[in-house]
Amino acid sequence: MPTVQGFSTLRARSYVFRLPLFTRCMVAIMVTFWIVSLQSAWDVRQWGALIPNELTLTTMYRVNTFPLIHINFFHTLFNILSLTPLLERFENEFGTLTSLALFFGRIEAIRTYKTNPYLVIGTHHVPTWTTPLMMVLVVEALIPNTSFVGHLCGVGTGYLFGLGYLKFLSPPEKALRWIEARLNLLGRLPHYVSVDQKTYEAMPRLLAAAMALRRDPRLLKLPPYLSLLCIVVGVVWLLMLPLDEYSRRTYISENALLPGQVHTYFGGSDQNVFRAYKHEINALENSTNSRVNDELETIFKGLGLKVGRQNYTYHSSGNTYVGENIYAILQAPRGDATEAIVLVAAWKNVEEEFNRNGLALALALTRYFKRWSLWSKDIILVVPPDSTAGTQAWVDAYHDAHDPSQVAPLPIKSGALQGAIALDYAQEGRFESIAIAYDGVNGQLPNLDLINSVVNIASGQMGMGCALQGILKHSQKYDDNLATVVRGMLNQALGHATGPHSSFIPYHVDAITLKPVGNGWHDEMGLGRLIEGLFRSLNNLLEKLHQSFFFYLLIHKHRFVSIGTYLPSAMLVAANFTITAIASWVKSGYKEVDVPKDEQAKKPATGEAKRGEDIKEVKVDTKRISVPAERQILLPLILVAGCQFIGVIPLFAFNQTPSSLLTPIFILFTIVNAGLPHLASYFLTNGIRRPPTAQQYLLIRSFSLLLLGMFLSSLATLNFSLAFLIGVLSSPLSFSRPWPSTTATSSSAPSSDKGKGVNAAVFRYAHSALLHVLAPPVVLLVSSTLGGVGIQSLLEEAAFGWHVWGMYTPLLVWCVWWPAWLVGQIVVLGQPREVVVGKKSADAVREEKKNA
Repeated sequence: MPTVQGFSTLRARSYVFRLPLFTRCMVAIMVTFWIVSLQSAWDVRQWGALIPNELTLTTMYRVNTFPLIHINFFHTLFNILSLTPLLERFENEFGTLTSLALFFGRIEAIRTYKTNPYLVIGTHHVPTWTTPLMMVLVVEALIPNTSFVGHLCGVGTGYLFGLGYLKFLSPPEKALRWIEARLNLLGRLPHYVSVDQKTYEAMPRLLAAAMALRRDPRLLKLPPYLSLLCIVVGVVWLLMLPLDEYSRRTYISENALLPGQVHTYFGGSDQNVFRAYKHEINALENSTNSRVNDELETIFKGLGLKVGRQNYTYHSSGNTYVGENIYAILQAPRGDATEAIVLVAAWKNVEEEFNRNGLALALALTRYFKRWSLWSKDIILVVPPDSTAGTQAWVDAYHDAHDPSQVAPLPIKSGALQGAIALDYAQEGRFESIAIAYDGVNGQLPNLDLINSVVNIASGQMGMGCALQGILKHSQKYDDNLATVVRGMLNQALGHATGPHSSFIPYHVDAITLKPVGNGWHDEMGLGRLIEGLFRSLNNLLEKLHQSFFFYLLIHKHRFVSIGTYLPSAMLVAANFTITAIASWVKSGYKEVDVPKDEQAKKPATGEAKRGEDIKEVKVDTKRISVPAERQILLPLILVAGCQFIGVIPLFAFNQTPSSLLTPIFILFTIVNAGLPHLASYFLTNGIRRPPTAQQYLLIRSFSLLLLGMFLSSLATLNFSLAFLIGVLSSPLSFSRPWPSTTATSSSAPSSDKGKGVNAAVFRYAHSALLHVLAPPVVLLVSSTLGGVGIQSLLEEAAFGWHVWGMYTPLLVWCVWWPAWLVGQIVVLGQPREVVVGKKSADAVREEKKNA
C-alpha cells in the first residue's frame, strides 16, 4: 500500500533557503511586478501582457514578459508555485548562467519527460510533459480573465525550444566559464550555481571573500562619500516635493462628511443679532475677565444653555498667567451627550488683538444653532481670555489631564470631542479669503479631511479663497509651493501653538483656526455660513475622522505630499550619521603599523654619504598595514555620556530663569559655549594622565553620531520637520575628525611634515569655525533676528511651551542637538596622542632606523 509523506515545515524552510540565485531573482521579479500592478499610474498588464494584435518588432518583449505579469494575488501565487520547482531543478543541473540565457524557453518539461516519462497515479500512467498543461487548466479555472490561449502558446513555445535546446540554444561552455572566471561569480554572489556544479559551494567562498573584503582599507574610504550622498539626496528630495509630479491632489476620504451638500440659512435677521452682540462686547472691551464672564454667563443662560466656569494659574519664566474660562453647552436634541463639537472664540487672539467680531459671530451662531433640531452632537462654545493658556487649561481639564494645583476641574462636561473650530476675527470690514491655521503643538496635525472640508465649502459653495501659511495670493507655481512647504515645516519644527486649535490636537481632536484676511466683498454672514456648513458636516460623522492623512505637507489648498513621499528625505539625512558612526567603529578596531618591505635596508654607497650620515637618515622601504587592535571604550563612553547629561544645564536654565534675565543669561551662555570646546579639548590633551588616542577619538565620534542618528530617525516619524532641520544643521558633524597636532612640526621635523602640520592647523580651525557658525545658540539668535522676534520673546515662548503646552522642542535642542555639536567640536579640536611627537622621540626614531 503506498504511503503519503507528510508535510515538514523544516524541510520546506530548508528548501526555500537553498533556492539558487536565478530562481530567487525570478520569484522576486514576479512578486515585484504584482506589487507594481497595484498602482494605477502605470498599467503593467497593458505593458507586458501577451496580446497578439500588439506584437510588433518593438513589442516582441511581450513574449518574454508575459510570464511575469499576473491579474491578482492568487494568479501570482499559483504561477510561482508551479514555476519554482522546475526552475530550481534546471538551475542546479545546468548552472545559473545557462538558466539566465534559456529561462524563457520552457525546456524543463521536455527534459523531465525524458528522465521520468510517466507520473504514476494508482494504475494510470500520466506523461510528465502534461504537467504544465494541467497548471494552465487550473489557472484558467480559478483565475478569471486569464489568457488560456496565451499560456498555451507559451507552453508550446517552451516545448519547441526544449526539443532544440542541445543543438541550437545551448550557450558555449567556454564562454560561460570565461564569464565566471572574469567576474568571480562563485566568490561574489550568494547561491550562485556554476555550469558544472551540482553542490552548493558558493556560500563558503562568499564568506571567505567577505572576510577578505572587510579588511580592505579601500572599503573605509567610502563612508564619507556615502554620508555626503545621503545629505545631498535628502535635501534635493525635499526640494523636489513642491513639484506637481511628487504631490497628490486633495480629496475627501470620509464620505459621511458631505461638505457643501447642504443649504445654509444663516443670514438675514441674524446679521442684526450679530450687530447687537458686537455692541455689547465692545462695551466690555476694557473690563476685567471676571466682569466679562459675568455678562457672558447672563447671555448664555438667556439662551437656555448650561454654563460652566474654570480658573487656571500658570507660572513660566517668572511670569504668572491667571485667567478664567467660561463655556456653554448646547445639548443636542437628537443626541445622548456622548459626542460634542467645540466652537472656540477667545477674547484675544495669538497676536493679543481684541477678537470682537469672532466672539460676536460665535454668540450669534450659538443662538442660531439653538433654533435647529437636527443636531446629533452637543455643541460647546468656549470663550477663554487668551488663545494660549486658557484653551490649554480647558482642554486639559476636559480630558482630566490637568494639574489640580494650577488648573481647576470643569463643573460640567459633554461627550467625546469630535472636532473643534476656532474663530479669529479681529479685523474690521469685509474680507477676501479665509486663512486656515492647522499646525498643532509638537508639529502634530489634524486629519486632512477637516482642512479639505473647509476648502470645499469655502471655495465651492461660498466663493471664498483659502490661504495657507500666510500666502494670500498663491500662484500654484514652484516658488509659492516651496514657500508654503518651508513655512509649514518651520511651524512644525518650532512645535509651538499657532492658535487656540493647537491645544486640541495632542488629544486626537481634529481642530483648526479660521481667520478672515484681505480686503474683499465677503462679510461676517458668509463666514457664519461657512461655520454652519462645517458643523453640519461634522454632525454627520458616526466616528472620529480617521480615513485620511495625519502626516502630510500641504503644497497649496488643492495639493499635498503624504508621509510616504517626504519621510525618506529626513531618514536619509539621519542615516548619514549612522553610516559614519558604523564606519568609525569598524576603523577603530584596527591600527596601522609600518613594516619593512625587505630584510636588508639600503645603506650609503659612497664616502660622501657616510660623511653626511649625521644629518641624513638611512632610508628603509616600508609599507603600512592594518592590524587588529583592542578598543579602549571607557573614556569615549564617559565623555559622550557626560556631554549628553550636561545638556540638562541649558534646558533648566532657559526654562526656569525669569524673563528679565533671559537675554543676559543667553549672552553669557553663548560666550561660554564658544570657549567650552577649546577648554575641554585642552583638558583632554594636557590635563589628564593619558590623553585620548586616535582610536578613542574615533570611538567618541562613533558613539555621538550613533546617538544622533538614532534620535533623528525616531523623531522623523513624529516631527519630520524638526528632525530634518536638526539633521541638516548637524551634517558637518559627520565629517568631524581630529587633525594632526602642530607640535609635530618641530625644528627637527622634515620640511614636508612642517607643511602638513600648518595645513592641518588651518583645516582644524576652519572646521571649528564652521561648527561655531552652526552652533545652537548662534542658530537661535540668527533665527530670531530674521523672524523679527527678540531673543527674549523666543526664549519666553519656549519656556511657556515647555511648562504649559508640553512642547519638547527645547529638550531636543539642548539634550540632543547641542551635546552632539559639543562632541563634534571636541573631536575636531582634538590632538591624538600618537601624532604628538616631540624632538626627543623623533631623534630616537631616526636612531632606530640608522641601527637597522
